[in-house]
Amino acid sequence: MPEQYRAEHEMDIAGKKALVFGGTSGIGLAAAKQLAAAGARVVAISRNPDRAGDLPDGITPKACDVRDGEAVAALCAAEAPYDVLVCAATGGGRAVGPFLAMDMDGYQGSFAKLWGYANCVRFGTEHLGERGAIVLVSGTPARRMRPGQIALSSVGGAVEAFARGVAPEIAPKRINVVSPGMIDTPMHGPDGPERKKMTDERAARNLIPRAGTADEVAQAILFVITNDFVTGTTVDVDGGWLLT
Repeated sequence: MPEQYRAEHEMDIAGKKALVFGGTSGIGLAAAKQLAAAGARVVAISRNPDRAGDLPDGITPKACDVRDGEAVAALCAAEAPYDVLVCAATGGGRAVGPFLAMDMDGYQGSFAKLWGYANCVRFGTEHLGERGAIVLVSGTPARRMRPGQIALSSVGGAVEAFARGVAPEIAPKRINVVSPGMIDTPMHGPDGPERKKMTDERAARNLIPRAGTADEVAQAILFVITNDFVTGTTVDVDGGWLLT
């Protein structure tokens, strides 16, 4: 790639600073590792940072609950300035099953993910560099729900609408969403053959009939970070779920 193009149209991650909320497990951890491998200084943030285990050079773990707006604001101010803000924190569990049989407290609690993302964007954007990039993680049920996924669909759809609405407000800073399908991560249980078998079976009807990996989703996260011509949109990493 010509160096002039890179200088004008692509964020060079080397030497940049990135905050990754939800950065000690699953997709967030994979993104943190790929950012660090590209030369960024990464702060990996979660409620329980110890679960990340041994981290490579370039990643510093920090504890924070994204649902606590004051804590998020304080952490962002303490780590300022930075160039990249990734939000992959789950915020808690999701209600499952048919909506008309659903516990409404559970359904409302599912939106903790949205509130956590809102806190990160609200209190994190002011400390982001002028050409900085924000990435949120939704999920394929936002636009194609399978039975029992009404909470996942509602929350993911809200996250994607939120990003589209915020993008014009924060320009020239950018915000995008990456939407994973069935991904083999700790969200589905402890690592091992049983989890891999279960996630592959759930993805068997997709055009690519296997579960994705956290690294494959993280590659998309790095794409929307580095490409300066992408904002307010959603990038799908779903193995063809939407077309199945």
